[in-house]
Amino acid sequence: MTDSRRVTIGFQGGQVLAMRLTDAVLKKLNEELGSGGWHEFQSEDGPVRVDIGQVVYVSAEGDDSRVGFG
Repeated sequence: MTDSRRVTIGFQGGQVLAMRLTDAVLKKLNEELGSGGWHEFQSEDGPVRVDIGQVVYVSAEGDDSRVGFG
Protein backbone atom coordinates (compact mmCIF):
# COMPACT_ATOMS: atom_id res chain seq x y z
CA MET A 1 0.00 0.00 0.00
CA THR A 2 1.56 3.30 -1.00
CA ASP A 3 1.08 6.77 0.47
CA SER A 4 -0.63 5.50 3.59
CA ARG A 5 -0.94 7.32 6.89
CA ARG A 6 -1.24 6.15 10.46
CA VAL A 7 -4.86 6.15 11.65
CA THR A 8 -6.11 5.44 15.16
CA ILE A 9 -9.75 4.51 15.76
CA GLY A 10 -11.14 4.71 19.29
CA PHE A 11 -14.16 2.68 20.35
CA GLN A 12 -16.71 2.87 23.15
CA GLY A 13 -15.23 1.04 26.12
CA GLY A 14 -11.72 2.37 25.48
CA GLN A 15 -10.37 -0.04 22.87
CA VAL A 16 -8.11 1.47 20.23
CA LEU A 17 -7.23 0.18 16.77
CA ALA A 18 -4.14 1.56 15.02
CA MET A 19 -3.44 0.87 11.34
CA ARG A 20 -2.17 2.43 8.15
CA LEU A 21 -4.75 3.50 5.54
CA THR A 22 -4.55 5.27 2.19
CA ASP A 23 -6.23 8.65 1.89
CA ALA A 24 -9.01 7.08 -0.21
CA VAL A 25 -9.80 4.47 2.46
CA LEU A 26 -9.62 7.09 5.23
CA LYS A 27 -12.08 9.25 3.28
CA LYS A 28 -14.44 6.26 2.94
CA LEU A 29 -14.16 5.58 6.68
CA ASN A 30 -14.97 9.21 7.52
CA GLU A 31 -17.96 9.23 5.15
CA GLU A 32 -19.44 6.11 6.77
CA LEU A 33 -18.99 7.18 10.41
CA GLY A 34 -22.63 8.12 10.97
CA SER A 35 -24.14 5.12 9.22
CA GLY A 36 -23.65 2.42 11.88
CA GLY A 37 -23.23 -1.28 11.25
CA TRP A 38 -20.21 -3.25 10.11
CA HIS A 39 -17.90 -1.95 7.37
CA GLU A 40 -14.76 -3.44 5.87
CA PHE A 41 -11.68 -1.36 5.09
CA GLN A 42 -8.44 -2.38 3.43
CA SER A 43 -5.48 -1.57 5.69
CA GLU A 44 -1.79 -2.00 4.95
CA ASP A 45 -1.93 -5.35 6.80
CA GLY A 46 -5.14 -6.62 5.17
CA PRO A 47 -8.89 -6.19 5.52
CA VAL A 48 -10.33 -4.84 8.79
CA ARG A 49 -14.02 -5.01 9.76
CA VAL A 50 -15.23 -2.25 12.05
CA ASP A 51 -18.56 -1.72 13.81
CA ILE A 52 -18.91 1.95 12.87
CA GLY A 53 -21.61 2.48 15.49
CA GLN A 54 -19.03 1.86 18.25
CA VAL A 55 -16.48 4.42 16.98
CA VAL A 56 -16.00 7.46 19.23
CA TYR A 57 -13.03 9.04 17.42
CA VAL A 58 -10.73 8.76 14.41
CA SER A 59 -7.30 10.35 14.51
CA ALA A 60 -5.16 10.52 11.37
CA GLU A 61 -1.55 11.53 10.92
CA GLY A 62 -1.32 14.73 8.89
CA ASP A 63 1.02 15.35 5.97
CA ASP A 64 2.94 17.89 8.03
CA SER A 65 3.61 15.41 10.84
CA ARG A 66 5.61 13.04 8.64
CA VAL A 67 9.31 13.10 9.26
CA GLY A 68 11.68 12.74 6.33
CA PHE A 69 15.40 12.63 6.00
CA GLY A 70 17.03 13.95 2.92
